[in-house]
Amino acid sequence: MVTQKKSAQGAPGVLKTNDIVAKQASASDDFVAAMPHNATKTREHGHDYAIAPPAGETVKPGSSKLTASTTTEEAGTAKTGGPAKLGTNATIAPLDGFKVDPSDQPLTTNQGVPIGDNQNTLKAGLRGPSLLEDFILREKITHFDHERIPERVVHARGSAAHGYFEAYDALAQYTCAAPFAEKGKVTPVFARFSTVAGERGSKDTARDARGFAVKFYTDQGNWDLVGNNIPVFFIQDAMKFPDLVHAVKPEPHHGMPQAASAHDTFWDFVSLMPESTHMLMWVMSDRGIPRSYRMMQGFGVHTFRLVNEQGESVFCKFHWKPLQGTHSLVWDEAVKISGADPDFHRRDLWTAIESGEFPEWELGLQIFTEEQAESFSFDVLDSTKIIPEELVPLTPVGRMVLNRNPDNFFAETEQVAFCTAHVVPGIDFSNDPLLAGRIHSYQDTQITRLGGPNFHEIPINSSLAPVQNNQRDGLHRQAIHRGRVAYEPNSLAGGCPFQAGTAGFVSFPDATAEDKVRGKPEKFAEHYAQATLFYNSQTAVEQAHVADGFRFELSKVGVPAIRERMLSSLVNVSSDLAARVAAGLGMAVPEAMPRAMVNPPSPEVTHSPALSLMALPGECGIRTRQIALLVEDGVHHASLASLYDALTDAGAVVHFVGPRVGIFTGDAGEQVEADKSMENAPGFLFDALVLPDGSQAVQALVGNGETMEFVTDQFRHSKTILALGEGRKLMEKAGIECAAGEDPGILLAESSKVVEMAPVFIDAVAAHRHSTANRLPPA
Repeated sequence: MVTQKKSAQGAPGVLKTNDIVAKQASASDDFVAAMPHNATKTREHGHDYAIAPPAGETVKPGSSKLTASTTTEEAGTAKTGGPAKLGTNATIAPLDGFKVDPSDQPLTTNQGVPIGDNQNTLKAGLRGPSLLEDFILREKITHFDHERIPERVVHARGSAAHGYFEAYDALAQYTCAAPFAEKGKVTPVFARFSTVAGERGSKDTARDARGFAVKFYTDQGNWDLVGNNIPVFFIQDAMKFPDLVHAVKPEPHHGMPQAASAHDTFWDFVSLMPESTHMLMWVMSDRGIPRSYRMMQGFGVHTFRLVNEQGESVFCKFHWKPLQGTHSLVWDEAVKISGADPDFHRRDLWTAIESGEFPEWELGLQIFTEEQAESFSFDVLDSTKIIPEELVPLTPVGRMVLNRNPDNFFAETEQVAFCTAHVVPGIDFSNDPLLAGRIHSYQDTQITRLGGPNFHEIPINSSLAPVQNNQRDGLHRQAIHRGRVAYEPNSLAGGCPFQAGTAGFVSFPDATAEDKVRGKPEKFAEHYAQATLFYNSQTAVEQAHVADGFRFELSKVGVPAIRERMLSSLVNVSSDLAARVAAGLGMAVPEAMPRAMVNPPSPEVTHSPALSLMALPGECGIRTRQIALLVEDGVHHASLASLYDALTDAGAVVHFVGPRVGIFTGDAGEQVEADKSMENAPGFLFDALVLPDGSQAVQALVGNGETMEFVTDQFRHSKTILALGEGRKLMEKAGIECAAGEDPGILLAESSKVVEMAPVFIDAVAAHRHSTANRLPPA
């Protein structure tokens, strides 16, 4: 029964139930009534809408309670905290909000219950049976049993670091993307480097492409630039990606080989896919075994679009160039390192950052128009092709500095989820068919690997920009959403969250009027011109290494017909290369494989110096280079001390290496501490070597077989070796003193002249390697 009474003003009014819920419902009705219809609906059709969608309509509530989940949201506890700050998402906070430190804290269960005894299972008596009620044991063991998540199908083994990207200048004429919005703008990044084929526990120095992925935490959302250290790929269409990976992974009947492409199934596949030839040239070159993650280039691989505020578009390709220069390992060195330190690249990156030697890369863009693209002899949508820098020069746009190691490898490096679909306004896709497959695949695989669709809420993956949408539930949901609305359009939440319109991401309206077909463009049929360009652009030593790479890998192939088929493909690249590989396999050079394009167009560029590793020597001199100074009792202390000072002043990391670790006594009673031994740190782990003076020390070292192996490996791997005074006897014993004076990497000096020799030695080490076709190990 409803009765009337006068209001406080004396006028008749309706007495409403004195109930908070009813009052909330009444107020909600008025709020909802303010949006009598979806005004945007009448404008969401046609081409004009498609390229310039309007912002969604909203109504501001008279009270924050109108959009709340509960009227008790202000009744906070230590767990719930207070009400949500309107328009925010607390799950996107900086990572320090999720960090944990146990200082001065007792051990607890996952429920926060202090654990009195972490040593023993609960038992019925000291020698009695363990009891099922031991919930502490159950929780501990159960968590341990489930600590591993599925590893990535590819790029499973990786290392990562935090840092920032700094823009050189605004790029408003090309793109409205947040990282390039203004000169000096700084955007946080997280970069991950990885091998491709190996499993999570495989070695770092395998011959392989390397992943080079950068997550930009922009104020427009996360942008993932997910690329490799090689600018091309094996295949042209994503349809073939599962086949490629199945072929390069360990063979399914026996699970071998791990992290290697030197086996039948890989070469069977690529020898039947001539489009892979260009990528094979890069992987078989020194690019396939980098010296360090800090010393390799990165590439976006695909052609992307840049779109500015006016909706104008150009194409671009992304290039990262390392400040340390591009340097590599040689194969014998890589194989030995993998046995002595399978974490070689991971350790190198971590140690450099911990030491304050922050890796740095310059980002350059190749920017070109669709009209330019049409004029090229190749198709820019073909991921097996580069655009030579002679055709489209690089425009430097900013730098990336990695200045902080992760706090926790699993929480950050292992759980980070990259995806080519993660772009921001101003960055868009081209019609590259390989890119199209990656846009789907990466998102899909993270759902399996990270346990569900909410992987974006894992702290390392969360955006620093506001995140608001109507996605709900799913495994491991972290966000606690306020209100009862999870759809759009709505009026119960005042239309929020609303579509951003042209302030948000709007796909570039690339005009398409074609048949629906499965096929490839005609220009995709040219498979060899750029493989030839790459080979012809290498130095003589690099060409020899390419041939060696093919020879070694094909020698591991057990089916001769596959070797011959691959050789017939290489004939189309270079008769010289084919002849070298054939000779190394004891085979005759076969007839050339038939070309898919019988009359290919003439390439615009036939020699590109930028494709050689030697094109980027770096700007850091010998900073972070690892240099071994051998020591023994009786070593000439003064000369080593002077050289140590000069090398460390230049930024090198100097290690005293002896037959054992510990203290050695110098020629005048001084002490030298060897932090490494020739057993635990063999010669191939170092970038250069100093052989000491001192008759007693040299005599002892000459009689040590490990010393000879140490010296021989440094020579075999074309490293710089300096012998001081009596130390030349160690060169004589190794059979390499004859190279002094002819080889710029073999240096001799008296101890009294070490100060004058130091700059010469530093310059020689900065060259990284003194590769000559004849620098072979002594017989």
